[in-house]
Amino acid sequence: MTFEALLAAFAEAVAARDTQRFAALFTPDGCYHDGFFGSHRGRAAIAAMLERFHAGGERFDWQFFEPVAGGSLGYARYCFSYVSKEPESAGPVIVFDGMARFRLGEGGLIADYDEAFDRGVAFVQLGYAGERVVKLLKRYAGALRESPPVQAHLAWREQGAPAPHAAHVAHAAHATPAAPAAALPSLRPPRGG
Repeated sequence: MTFEALLAAFAEAVAARDTQRFAALFTPDGCYHDGFFGSHRGRAAIAAMLERFHAGGERFDWQFFEPVAGGSLGYARYCFSYVSKEPESAGPVIVFDGMARFRLGEGGLIADYDEAFDRGVAFVQLGYAGERVVKLLKRYAGALRESPPVQAHLAWREQGAPAPHAAHVAHAAHATPAAPAAALPSLRPPRGG
């Protein structure tokens, strides 16, 4: 299956509420890291997570753009929307965009799925009170800061790492950042600037 076909099957299974077909796109021990519901490992847990989507919404549409894949890694930008069933916002279409990362395993199945998107955009559309949004975002920010890749990054930074004009590339999900690649320009401003 091509990466584009995998994305289409992924989106179709979500829209159809076909939890078993969705879970079958993952390796038996595959993991789905959901931006709202956390990590789910194994097909049964992934199927249950998709069912949980439908507790708070319906008519899910997931559209992928600009897919890029090489070897066992694929990325795609997405736009995701659904009709909310949440008490604060029942009825309107909730929409947000993000970036998806797919690590592919045997047979081209998904071994690990992760995503990045602005949760606050979704919370505001869901009608959550400001205090609730702040509380939720503080929880997510705290979890981010405690995550192994961020802890590794902060340790690397404290070791005096970033040279102002060198790019730094980390390989593999949740890996320790690699040494600087001296030939590439930095994507961040120099310190003190």
